[in-house]
This record gives sequence, structure tokens and C-alpha cells, in this order.
Amino acid sequence: MELGVNIDHVATLRNARGEIFPSPVHAAFVALEAGAFNITCHLREDRRHIRDEDVRLISSLTKRLNLEMAAENDIIKIALEVMPGSVTLVPERRQELTTEGGLNVLNDIKKYEEINKEFNSKNIKVSAFIEPDLKQVEAAKKAGFDYIEIHTGSYANKIRQNEKSAELGRIKAAIDFASRIELKVNAGHGLDYKNIYGVALLDGIFEFNIGFSIISHSLFVGLGTAVKEMLNIIKSAELSKLKNTVSKNIGEIKN
Repeated sequence: MELGVNIDHVATLRNARGEIFPSPVHAAFVALEAGAFNITCHLREDRRHIRDEDVRLISSLTKRLNLEMAAENDIIKIALEVMPGSVTLVPERRQELTTEGGLNVLNDIKKYEEINKEFNSKNIKVSAFIEPDLKQVEAAKKAGFDYIEIHTGSYANKIRQNEKSAELGRIKAAIDFASRIELKVNAGHGLDYKNIYGVALLDGIFEFNIGFSIISHSLFVGLGTAVKEMLNIIKSAELSKLKNTVSKNIGEIKN
């Protein structure tokens, strides 16, 4: 499993004072040096944090950029110009604090099919940020998405263990179904150093996209350390799964 680090909130801090620092571009390369697989940033229509010049500069320096974006013509045009390594289509509302809920691919499969063809013609991979809903997973496959990113916000917001377990069950079902129809799976939103382990124990996730918790933790330990600590949790979950697989295989051999 890989880790994509969202650097939006570095830009939020910069913009709060109208300064040129802290630099999201600098943050991107600190995170990559610490082991991040991708850098994610969300170019919103209102430009509340990440700006056009941030995207253009990062993309010119590395193709390990995943651009989150609404499926709007002006943003699509910019994405096709800057040529990030991948894009993730997300729903977007001006009044929201952060992305709330997943994209409704099912309601407009044809629209997303055309967008995917346009990006794929430029060798840009496309992911759909969706709820762990089997109908949405199937719609994403029909629309030609390369990946889905499962919205883990509902899981992250649950407090009671039985509710968290139920959400993990929904996520697992979505991952298993996506794997069966040969659709790659990422996951993200609301994940932090305490709740990611449960999701990381699930098989079939290629990459986690995490931002706010890493940037927040970095205020106290530094960004490089914050990224490495998150990666260590993910690796710990991978090791646990490997041990369970080995134990299971040994048990079957003995039987």
C-alpha cells in the first residue's frame, strides 16, 4: 500500500496571511523525500487554498502529482494543460469546509465516460472519489475510470465500535467488488494516525490519500517525520496481514 499526501492545508496557512510561505511546492518535495508515493492537491473553483501556479509548478517538477478537481470545463482545461500524473474527480460545493461525500457517477455515466476518454488520450489516469456503494463502483467501471477512491469519511466519523465495524464492512464489500471487476482502489478522507489501521488491514487498497491529519501532526514533529509515522502504521498493517496469511497457510498444510 502506498501513501499520497495532500498538501492543501499548507496553502491554507500561506493564504491566511497573504504570504508566499509556507510553500506547498516545498511541502510536496519534503513529503516525497520522506516516502510519499504521490502528492495530492485540490484545485478548487474558488481557489481557497491551492492556486494555479502551485499546480503548474509541482507538475512541471514531478509527475507524481494527483490533482483533485471538480468535473468542470475550466478546471479540466487547466488539468489537460499541466498534465499531472493522475486526476481524481470529486464533488465540490462552495460552502463546504472540505469535500463532503462521494461523486454520483451513476447519475451521469456518459458525462464521466467522455471526460475519462479525454484524460486517457493524454495518458492521465483518472479516479472517481465515491462512497463505498456497489452501484457507484459498478458505474465507475462502466464510465471507464482507472481507479476509484473510496470515501472513508463515514468510517472516520463513527465513534461506536459497532458502527465503525459496519462501515468497514461496507468499505470491504466495495473493495472486493471493485477487485472482481478489475478496478483499482484507493481510499481517503478523515483518516488519521488512530483510525487508519483498521482500513489498512483490508486487502485490495493500492493507495491512501491523507492530508489534514499529517499536516496537523507536522506542526509538532515536522512534515518528514509526520509522513514517515503514517507510513509506519500502513507498513505495520501490511506486516500483520502477511503474518496472518503465513499462519493460515501453515495451518492448512498441517491439516
